[in-house]
Amino acid sequence: MTGPVRLGVVFLCHNELDVAASMVRVWHDGGAAVAIHVDSRANEVNYQTMRQSLADLTDIVWVDRRRCEWGMFSMVGATQAAATALLDRFEDVTHVLVASGSCLPLRPVAELCDYLRRHPRVDFIESVSAQDVGWTMGGPNIERFERYFPVSWRKRRRLFDWLVEMQRKLRIRRTMPRGLVPHLGSQWWCLTRQTLDAILHDQRRSEFDRFFRYCWIPDESYFQTLARRHSTRIESRSLTLSKFDFQGRPYTFYGDHADMLSLSRCFVARKIWPGARELLSRFPEDLGAEGQRDEPDPGRIDRLIAATVARRTLGRPGLYMQSRFPLKDRENGKTAGPYALLQGFTDLFPDFEAWLQARVDADVHGHLFARESVEFAGRPRIGPGAISTHPESRDYDPYGFLTSLIRITDRMQVFQYGPRDLQALNWFMVTDPNATIRVITGAWVVPLMHSDMPFDDVRHIAARLQRTELSQLKVLRSVWVKADVEIWELSDFVARPAATLQRVVRDLTPGTWPLYDQYPQLRDLDQLGRFLQRLRNAGLQPRLMGDFPATRSEQEWNV
Repeated sequence: MTGPVRLGVVFLCHNELDVAASMVRVWHDGGAAVAIHVDSRANEVNYQTMRQSLADLTDIVWVDRRRCEWGMFSMVGATQAAATALLDRFEDVTHVLVASGSCLPLRPVAELCDYLRRHPRVDFIESVSAQDVGWTMGGPNIERFERYFPVSWRKRRRLFDWLVEMQRKLRIRRTMPRGLVPHLGSQWWCLTRQTLDAILHDQRRSEFDRFFRYCWIPDESYFQTLARRHSTRIESRSLTLSKFDFQGRPYTFYGDHADMLSLSRCFVARKIWPGARELLSRFPEDLGAEGQRDEPDPGRIDRLIAATVARRTLGRPGLYMQSRFPLKDRENGKTAGPYALLQGFTDLFPDFEAWLQARVDADVHGHLFARESVEFAGRPRIGPGAISTHPESRDYDPYGFLTSLIRITDRMQVFQYGPRDLQALNWFMVTDPNATIRVITGAWVVPLMHSDMPFDDVRHIAARLQRTELSQLKVLRSVWVKADVEIWELSDFVARPAATLQRVVRDLTPGTWPLYDQYPQLRDLDQLGRFLQRLRNAGLQPRLMGDFPATRSEQEWNV
C-alpha cells in the first residue's frame, strides 16, 4: 500500500459540449482534477456556454484551444498541453487519465483511486510491439513509422494514398529515433505522475515530437512508445472500455447496454451515445462495499462483441440481405439447412412424389426449376412463405428463390430436377454442404420413349438433353464438390430399383423407414433397348443410360 491517490483527468472534447460538461462535473465531484481541452473547431457559443456551466468548479483548468485533426499530431499536442497544465496546476495529482467527452465513468472515481492505490507505480497503458503483433485493424502497421504522413487521411484521402504509394516506389524509409522501439495501443491510458512527467520533460522530446509528427495516427503510438522508455512497470491494458469493430471503428453504447456495462465492472466506457439518458443517469454506479474491489471484467462484452462481429461479417446461414450481400464463396453457409435434389426419379416413377412424401419427414416438391412453372408440393398458386410460382420471378434471382424456400421452414425441402430444368444453380448446389444430390443419368429418355412426338423431334430433344446432362455431370464430378452426391446410370438403377430407393429414403430420413416396402409403379421399359438403338441408327450416341441390349426388344418390336 502507498499514500493517498489523487486522479487527474486530461479531458478532450470537440462536440456535444453539454454532455461533455456533465462528464466534467462527474469527474470533479468524484475528487478528480480536470484539464479541459476543447477543439477550436467547436462552436464558440457552445464553448462559452460550457465554461459558464462549469464556472462554479474549482479544480479544473482550461487549456488553450487548438485545431485537432483525426490521425494527425495535433491530437498528441492537445494531450501534451492538457497534461502539462494539469501537472503544473495540481501538485497533488498522482495519476493522469485521458478521457473524452463521450467517456462515461461506470464506477465512482473513489473506486478507481483505490484501485490505483492497490497497484502502486503501475502505468496502465496498452502498449504492444508494432514489429511483433498486428495490432491495427486495417491500414499500415509498422509502415506508419517508416513513411511520411503529412496530410489528413479523412480529408485528403486520394493525396494520402498517392503519397504513400510514391514513397513505396521510391523506397523512402524513415528510421526510428535511437533507443525507441515502436509500440501501439489505445489512446485512453492512465499513467503515473512520474512516468508522464518524464515523457513531457524528456531532453530529447523535440526530436521525438519531430519524428512522430509525420507518423500515422500518432496518438496511438506516441505515449505508448515513450512509456516503454520511462516506465518501471507497465500493465499493458487500458482502464477504459473501448471496443472496435472489424473496420477499426469504435462501438457506440446505447441505453439498452446499461446492464451489460454494469456487469463488466470496468471503470470507464467509451463511446457513449449522447442521447443515452439511461446511461447518463445510472452511472457512475456504486454497488457498495461488496463490489468496491471488483476487478474489471471486459470479457463478457468481448464475447458479445465477437458474436456481433461474426453476425455482421458472416450473417446468418443462408440469409442474403441487400445490406450485407456476401462475397462469392465467402458466405456463412450458402443455405440455412439441409435439402435434397432428386434427378430422374419422376421420369421412371409417375407417382414418385406422393410415394416419397408418405415416407420422409420433408416437403416433397416437383420440379421447382421447370422452365414453364414452379411445381411446389400440392401445386398451390402461391408457394410457402408467399414465394411466387411465376418462373419469371424465380429466374430473376434463382439463388434467392432457393435459399428463401429452405430458410422459411424447419422441414427439409426435397425437389425434383433434370436437364429440362433451369441449370443456373448447378455450381451453387454442388458446392453446398447442405445439399444431398441423387441422380439417375439418362432417365429423361424414358418419357421421350413414351411420347407421341415425331421421331425427328424426339432425336433433337434427346441430343439437347444429353448435352445438358453431360455438362451437369462435369460439375457433379468436379474436385470442388461439397454436397453429398451419388450417381447411378439408368441400367444400374433399373437392375435394383427397390434397394436403391431404400437407400435414397434412408439418406433423407435416417432410421425411420422399414427395411422392406413396396416401391412405386415403374414405367414400362421393355422397348428401351430398341429405342436407344433407333437413336444410334439416327446418328445420336446415347452415353448416359448404360447397357440396354436391343436384341430382345427387337424381337418384340417385330411381333
